[in-house]
Amino acid sequence: MGRQAIAPSPSHGEVLMSQIEIRSRLANTQPVHSPIHQTRRRRVISESALGLVSTRSFPAIVGTADMMLKSAGVILVGYENIGSGYCTAIIRGKTADVRLAVEEGARTAEQFGQLVSKMVLPRPMPNLEAIFPIGSKYFELEQEQRGHSRLSNQSLGLLETRGFPALVGACDAMLKAADVHLAGYEKIGDGLCTAIIRGTVANVAVAVDVGMHEAERIGEFSAVMVIPRPLEDLEHTLPVADFWLEKPDPLPVLLPKDKQQREKSRLALPELEKIPLRRLEQPEMVAEELEKPALKEQREAIAPDDDTE
Repeated sequence: MGRQAIAPSPSHGEVLMSQIEIRSRLANTQPVHSPIHQTRRRRVISESALGLVSTRSFPAIVGTADMMLKSAGVILVGYENIGSGYCTAIIRGKTADVRLAVEEGARTAEQFGQLVSKMVLPRPMPNLEAIFPIGSKYFELEQEQRGHSRLSNQSLGLLETRGFPALVGACDAMLKAADVHLAGYEKIGDGLCTAIIRGTVANVAVAVDVGMHEAERIGEFSAVMVIPRPLEDLEHTLPVADFWLEKPDPLPVLLPKDKQQREKSRLALPELEKIPLRRLEQPEMVAEELEKPALKEQREAIAPDDDTE
């Protein structure tokens, strides 16, 4: 009988990397909406349905939000972290789209084993939008206060650890292992903190693998996520350090024409005659100053007026 080759069993890192590659390919095959479609979706944010999906991991909620955006025409308003690791993704859109997106997002969260709850409100009351961060005003204000990131249009990698030392060590290892940039980090409570890196797909995958092993060596590794092509809505809601933001310069103040003319037609005041001041220390010097011809003429000119009175 011929000798039969036995394939070696894959290690934990190889199995996890294969799962990352599968999720990356699935995310990469999803349709990407054009900027025109993104603008049209933002116009329907008012008087639209509300969808919420909650997890206990920040990489899991980002992956859930990415799947919801790519599965239906919805808008990602943002995230809400309430502590102890609980994160909620908030989406708006038409009722049918929100229902489909919430189901797909919940299915993705279940694959990570991090799903906590989900909910769809077809017609939320205006009082909810005035109190909770779920409306269009919150979305627009968030975008106005934030500048453009220099790391946009790059692949996204998230690595979550339990404990800050493990996160710092993992970030250092990722930056040394591949050509990636550390965009920022997020804390969600219960000791969970997530590093966010940007770069090409290959570099991000290599960096995440190295960071995962370094985090396990130092402390506790929690979760990982790689998104090859994040959409614009997802880009705007991710935390980014101020170092990477490019805020536009303030516009110049424009004055009305009549005010400009008034500014130009201002008259220059004549300069006053500068008279040097001298200090008179003795009474004799004061008497000498009063006896000078110029001062004597002034006193004589004033004297007749005093007599007539």
